[in-house]
Amino acid sequence: MSHPRLTKASPKPPGITMLQTLLLISLLAVRSLALDVQVPESPLVVLFGMDAVLNCTFSGGVPVFNLSELSIFWQVADTQRSVHSYWNQQDQLLYQEERFVNRTSLFPAHLATGNASLLLRRVQVADEGIYTCFVRVQNYSKAALVMQVAAPYSKPLVTWEAAANPRPGDLVALTCVAYGGYPEAQVLWQDASGHNLTENVTISPIANEQGLFTIKSVLTVVLEPNSTYSCRLTNPLLGDEGHAYVTISAQGMVFPPLALWVTVGLAVCLLGLLVALAAVCHRKIKESCEEMRAEEEAKELEEAKELEEAKACFMHWQKW
Repeated sequence: MSHPRLTKASPKPPGITMLQTLLLISLLAVRSLALDVQVPESPLVVLFGMDAVLNCTFSGGVPVFNLSELSIFWQVADTQRSVHSYWNQQDQLLYQEERFVNRTSLFPAHLATGNASLLLRRVQVADEGIYTCFVRVQNYSKAALVMQVAAPYSKPLVTWEAAANPRPGDLVALTCVAYGGYPEAQVLWQDASGHNLTENVTISPIANEQGLFTIKSVLTVVLEPNSTYSCRLTNPLLGDEGHAYVTISAQGMVFPPLALWVTVGLAVCLLGLLVALAAVCHRKIKESCEEMRAEEEAKELEEAKELEEAKACFMHWQKW
């Protein structure tokens, strides 16, 4: 006679206690009250002299808030200096850094929707940097963004200095100049074959009062016949900004046949003239010498004659 098999019942899983439920609700409530401030992750590139919008939005916190509870602070991250401040439903610019005066504003109509963006007018090179957006609505949070300034350069201009008639083998200094750009540009020299010319190159960036650069690059080359050189300018933020080139026709010491015969003929004529002139001079000198000799002989004869006459007179006087 068989007996039914007895099995052990499995224990029931423990249920969620009231305390755990309350803790979960509290955690969700805290998370819902957390303030989330967001700014662009990529750097903001702004053209020199133009207006820029530094985007900053916030969400979370209380679903509905009064603007009297909202505070917004924009600061330069490295110096902690005030760019723009807002609380008590109005701008608070007492401690605003001097260079930002009359150049900043928020968007009042969009504050209630979570827009804390900043408008910065007439961007200058000195404005480049990291900006921090602080927002407080009961809770507090912040985020930082990078703003970079760019200015296009003028079209490059290539000039060269050398002798009036350069010849192969001469040293020539080529100068490439571009004005009014930012940041410092990269300069690439190439020959007619596209080969990079990196030796004997100097680059001199000079910044003006506004921080904009004048780029001057000098390339020293040994000329070859009909040489072409190009200067290419690249702005790190704006990319390729143009190039310029120059072709120098260096002539060797080669004479065409006609010019050679003309030169030889002139040389023969000149030599003939020199020989004729030497002959004439020789004859003139010879004639002058003969005339002087004849005059001297005549003078000697005259003196001898006078002496003989004197002698004769003296003898005649003795006889008396």
